[in-house]
Amino acid sequence: MTPDIERAVALLRRGELVAFPTETVYGLGADAANASAVAKIFAAKGRPADHPLIVHLPSAAHLSRWARETPAETEALAAAFWPGPLTLILKRRPEVSDAVTGGQDTVGLRVPGHPLALELLQAFDGGIAAPSANRFGRISPTTADHVREEFGGRVPLVLDGGACPVGIESTILDLSRGTPVLLRPGSIGPADLARVLGRVPETAPQADAPRVSGSLEAHYAPRTPLALVSSDGLLFALRNALVAGERVAVLAPTAQAITHDLVTWKQVPAEPAGFAHDLYASLRALDALGCARILVQQPPAGEAWLAVNDRLRRAAAGAGEDDET
Repeated sequence: MTPDIERAVALLRRGELVAFPTETVYGLGADAANASAVAKIFAAKGRPADHPLIVHLPSAAHLSRWARETPAETEALAAAFWPGPLTLILKRRPEVSDAVTGGQDTVGLRVPGHPLALELLQAFDGGIAAPSANRFGRISPTTADHVREEFGGRVPLVLDGGACPVGIESTILDLSRGTPVLLRPGSIGPADLARVLGRVPETAPQADAPRVSGSLEAHYAPRTPLALVSSDGLLFALRNALVAGERVAVLAPTAQAITHDLVTWKQVPAEPAGFAHDLYASLRALDALGCARILVQQPPAGEAWLAVNDRLRRAAAGAGEDDET
């Protein structure tokens, strides 16, 4: 066990917070079996108490410690995608804390696919509750520096595992109500799930669906107002902003179309995985510029872009709002 992992385990066992990398984004972790430790996550993030957390596990062998029911599909999905960016919503065991589940009868569980996260979890030998390591509703962190910028010294330890390879949060699949339902899109898409399930999961959550992380209409948002614009409308929006004398940032998969002192243009990859990988780091960089607005070129529709478009839609809805909203 490395000194950093040894220190992280000791902090977690004392009820303290530890930030750590996963393959998706950095998480703000606490001992999921310690309700007072979990409460520190909510206090640090400014997160509503009824908003459930995801519990990260060392392996699928730990499922029975947290879930009282594991439908037939659970084993096949775990074998196919764990360790990896898939969260399963299952009926919780009675002893699982309301602080983790938001008072619901379900719990979100996953085995992350980052070697440092797995090393921590295996050394801790328990569940670590860990939402993204940022203020609630804001842009998720994909580097250790992002976490430090967000919380300063308020988190006792930030484990640095480099940039997160996926860059957006895990897919969330509900298995708690009989029919598999996709509650949050991620890098594992409906077609990927269908190959294991033998059917495409439902993608329109019902009113009685469990509340899950990242499901609010406004989320993943910069403080700078953000607008999604079509490729045809981007130049029009830019010209209007320049006429008004506004400083504008642009995030687009296309090369810079306008060169001007008031325009900062950041190009991202034109394919879904690359766009997703760069998305949050790019938004954080542009948010720090103090521009009047961020214009994001709307990606294509279709399943391959489902997760990216979900994050951008929620980011646009929450952009420019205060942390408390």
